[in-house]
Amino acid sequence: MTDCIFFGGKGGVGKTTCAAATGVSLVRSGDETLVVSTDPAHSLADSLSVAVGSEPTNLEFDDQFGTDSDGELWAVEIDPETRRDRYERLARAFAADLRSAGVRLEDADVERLFDTGTPAGGDELAALDLLVEYVDDGRWDVVVFDTAPTGHTLRLFETPAVMGSTLETLRSLGGQARRIGNAARTAVFGPMSMVRGRDDDLADFQARLERARELLVDPGQTEFRVVTVPERMAIAETERLVARLGEAGVPVERLIVNRVFEGPADGCSRCASRRDRHEHRVGEIRESFSDLEIQTLPDLEGEARGIEAVATIADRLAT
Repeated sequence: MTDCIFFGGKGGVGKTTCAAATGVSLVRSGDETLVVSTDPAHSLADSLSVAVGSEPTNLEFDDQFGTDSDGELWAVEIDPETRRDRYERLARAFAADLRSAGVRLEDADVERLFDTGTPAGGDELAALDLLVEYVDDGRWDVVVFDTAPTGHTLRLFETPAVMGSTLETLRSLGGQARRIGNAARTAVFGPMSMVRGRDDDLADFQARLERARELLVDPGQTEFRVVTVPERMAIAETERLVARLGEAGVPVERLIVNRVFEGPADGCSRCASRRDRHEHRVGEIRESFSDLEIQTLPDLEGEARGIEAVATIADRLAT
C-alpha cells in the first residue's frame, strides 16, 4: 500500500524544501519515492536544481545519497493543462445530454462547468485526479506532496466534498435529460435509436474524487505535515490551517518549524536577540500544538537549492 505525505503551510515557509528533503530521507531508507508539486509556482525543480516535468521522472540521484539503498527518487510537477482535455470532455458530454432534451446551453456555460474559475479549480481537480493515479499505480512506496500555499491547500482538501455534490447534481440532470431525449428519439425513430455507445466519464470522475477523499482522511495511509516559521503571522496562519484540516478530518501529526536561528556569533547582540526571540516562539508553538510532534530546522541564511543542500536538511528531518 502506497503511503501519502502532504506538506502545507503559508507561502514562503519552505514547504518545497521539506518535501524534497523528506523524499531524500525516504530513499535513504530504501523506499521508492515520488515527490509531487501541486504548487502552480513549481519551485520543486528549483529546489532540486534539476528539470522536473509533468510526468514522473527518475532523478537518478542514487550515488549522491551516501547510501547503498535500493530506493529511487522520482519527481513530477502537476500541470493542470495536462488534464484540461479530460474535464472538457466531461463538460461536453453533459452539455450534449442537456441539448438532447432541448435545453439551450451556450459554449461559455459549458466551459465554466470545469473551468479554473469554479469553487473547485482546475489545479485542485488535477491534483486530486493524479493523486489517485499515483497512489494506485503501485510503483512507489511513498508519494510526497508539496502543496500550494494555505488557501489553495484548503481548496484541495475541500474539493472532493464540493465537487462530489456538484457531480451528483450534474449526473442527475444529465440522466433526466437523456431519458427525455431517448423517449423523443424512440417515438420518432423506433427502439433501435436507443442503441448508442457512451462512456460514463462523469461517474468515473466522481468515483475518482471519492477515492481521493478516502485517501485524504485515512490516517493509516495519509499524513499531513504543516510547515511554519517562528514569526507571529506564520504561526497564526498555521493555527487556522491545522484547525481547518481537523474539521475536514485530515490527519495532522507533525509540525515543522523552519528557519530557526540557532547559533549567534559571539558578541553579536542582534544575533542573540534573534535567537532568543526564535526560542520563545518555538516554545509558544510547542505549547499551542502540544498534541503534534514538533521538529525544528535551522536557518540556512537562504533557500536550500540542489540535492546536496536538500540532503543536509534531510539529515535533520525524521521520516
